[in-house]
Amino acid sequence: MPELMDVLPMVALLAAIGAFAGVIAGLLGVGGGIVLVPAFFYTFAHLGYDGPQLMQVCLGTSLATIMATAMRSVNAHNRKGAVDWVLLKSWAPAIGIGAILGFLLATQLKSATLQMVFGVLALIAGLYMAFGRPDWRLGAAMPDGIGKWGLGGGLGFLSVLMGIGGGTFGVPMMTLFGMPIHRAVGTASGFGLIIAIPSAIGFLTMSVENAPPFTLGAVNLPAFVVIVAMTLLTTPYGVRLAHAMNPKPLKRAFALFLVVVALNMLRKVAGW
Repeated sequence: MPELMDVLPMVALLAAIGAFAGVIAGLLGVGGGIVLVPAFFYTFAHLGYDGPQLMQVCLGTSLATIMATAMRSVNAHNRKGAVDWVLLKSWAPAIGIGAILGFLLATQLKSATLQMVFGVLALIAGLYMAFGRPDWRLGAAMPDGIGKWGLGGGLGFLSVLMGIGGGTFGVPMMTLFGMPIHRAVGTASGFGLIIAIPSAIGFLTMSVENAPPFTLGAVNLPAFVVIVAMTLLTTPYGVRLAHAMNPKPLKRAFALFLVVVALNMLRKVAGW
């Protein structure tokens, strides 16, 4: 067990990170998980729990918190009429199946492999956020049929491997098919709920070696409580900001932050 004086600063850090993650989730629709996963990783590693399944604990804890964050975010965006419920219901089966497959693979991978997956995908997401153009289009409307199953399944699958909600991939995807950004952000918060529920339940049943204290399956309960408490408070503020301002400058700054986090994760995998 870690010393109390070591844990208290980490709890304070997690509270600050949770507050930031909640605002980012509501403002940019990228999901707080993309902040939480590396934060959990460095926090638990600092406390000496750098086991072979550490990334599974980070993913599971992040996805568990996203269940609460996504519910609050969906309700807040829905009050502003920014959730496309028809699209959400139509895409839910594909996203849910992809999330389950992502969980099944995540349980079989080593922590270092999941770090590499997170780093590569976060780097791609950060570069797109920094350099993507709003006029880029893949089509005039969201696809149906095999396109829906392929993109929806891939969205759920990759999101679970990163421990994130659907916003990081879902918002760019929907805007590439012509959906207005505010509606894409609101609808993506619903994607996060579909992704998080089955995968978080799965991680709760997983057996983990050298897990941090008070961890149930691959979900660390103290981190879950601290993060949820903060994100429930701050996510609505992010939603209000999203509808009151142009998030472009902050989006560029966050993209830079994301690239730095991704490169640092890849640096650790490479042993540099």
